[in-house]
Amino acid sequence: MEQLNKTTSPRFILLGLSNVLHLQVIFFLIFLIMYLMTISGNLLLIIAVRINPRLHSPMYFFLTNLSIIDIFFSSSIVPVLLMNTLAKDRGLSLSGCATQMFFSLALGATECLILAVMAYDRFAAICRPLHYNSIMSKTFCFYSTVVSWSVGFINSFVQVFLTFHLPFCKCHHINHYFCEVPALIRMSCGDTFRNELYTYITGAVIAMACFFLTLISYVHVISTILKIISSHGRQKSFSTCISHLTVVTLYYGTIMFMYLRPHSKKYTNFSTNTDKVVPIFYTTVTPMLNPVIYSIRNKDVKNTIINELKRKQSH
Repeated sequence: MEQLNKTTSPRFILLGLSNVLHLQVIFFLIFLIMYLMTISGNLLLIIAVRINPRLHSPMYFFLTNLSIIDIFFSSSIVPVLLMNTLAKDRGLSLSGCATQMFFSLALGATECLILAVMAYDRFAAICRPLHYNSIMSKTFCFYSTVVSWSVGFINSFVQVFLTFHLPFCKCHHINHYFCEVPALIRMSCGDTFRNELYTYITGAVIAMACFFLTLISYVHVISTILKIISSHGRQKSFSTCISHLTVVTLYYGTIMFMYLRPHSKKYTNFSTNTDKVVPIFYTTVTPMLNPVIYSIRNKDVKNTIINELKRKQSH
């Protein structure tokens, strides 16, 4: 029984963001509003793309995938956070913790890859406009999406498998608001070298590589935009690219901060409060901002949504 307690536990306890009652209420309201905005914004984009044939292009194909990812990514984390914020029992079963980790990791990695492909799409559209249709063919769009989803889910499976084969003989209270790899690695009393090594490798390959590919694409895009003769067109395109790049940097930057640094306690002196605050940006803030930054500001998307609402009201 003692050995069993060292290696397994029927439940983990998520400590959440705060134990102060009035802060719990504030956090609950803030995250509820952000979650509703995330779901509604991404659903609006999916509906707009579906009903408007003019939006049936590679860019909006990838944006639809991004919206689907953001909806499920937020839904794998925020509802549990909302329930645990005000609940007395913050317990989560071993299988529940593993399931949450699997889907959050899979969707997070897939989003990294999709964002990189979207940056390449903008590079092709602005820097290679005459060859855009041949570069961003239906075949390329399909296979790049399949590869992105496949890599994300395969990586997640390996991460979860390695993490839950660690011995958790310390306290099973997770000082976090969801089951995340770094938090569980710090709870283990076993050798975590293999886990940390795999996390660094996949973090470098997926997050860092995708970030630099995205950055390079946008550098070419911005340099091309600066050559545009029309000052109005240059300003509008430049503003759009900077907003895209800002959100992407926020997403990749916070992920790299969490996953590309030592996780075990003997190697890190970082505050656990920081470890709880930083993931908020890639689990809730970025999924909420993506539909606004990438598409809802777009005239075609706005007109589609407005026209559909008018049509519904007229009936």
